[in-house]
Amino acid sequence: MTFTSDLSIDEILLIEEIGFEPLQLVLSSSYFHIGWQTASWSTNTELDAVSALMLRARHTAIDRLVHQATVAGADGIVGMRLDIEREGHSAEFTAIGTAVKRRAGDGAAWRDGRGRPFTCDLSGVDFWALVRGGFRPVTLAHGVCVYHVAHRSLSGWLSSMGQNLEMPAFTQGLYEARELAMERMQSEARSAGSAAGIVGVNAREG
Repeated sequence: MTFTSDLSIDEILLIEEIGFEPLQLVLSSSYFHIGWQTASWSTNTELDAVSALMLRARHTAIDRLVHQATVAGADGIVGMRLDIEREGHSAEFTAIGTAVKRRAGDGAAWRDGRGRPFTCDLSGVDFWALVRGGFRPVTLAHGVCVYHVAHRSLSGWLSSMGQNLEMPAFTQGLYEARELAMERMQSEARSAGSAAGIVGVNAREG
């Protein structure tokens, strides 16, 4: 069958060099409504229900992508990306990548702890370099934290209008949110059987 892929020609050739062949471009999505959660006006705190929803939406899209790859007989997905588009209180999560299969017939050794195709957002070039270095990808790990930063009082805001000042509540809130997200990403990687480490980490704030 004719394969489909959004990888470049160079990436496909490098993937072929290390014993994989592209099968098809896989695509999935999930559309979630983001509900309200109350928080204290003057306290830094995580909005844990919203954090859980944002993580579940990502996993839903990725699980559907992995299912498509499994049906296609793939051993992994390379060049994955997860796009998020928000509109009001709704968000669409779209996952896309190229399903690949081992030529040598030892694909089972490349699957994750549950026997599912591995997932990774590495480019074809980075995937080639990782495998050549003696490593293998296991899973695309996520960590999410939705955080409420304490508001300042009106008097506090007015008193600092004309000054260049650090806003400690915002600084602390960013640190805490990042740490929570990183810890969850590491926990997810460990539960998937990743023993060596996490590469290509990308921290996003929005």
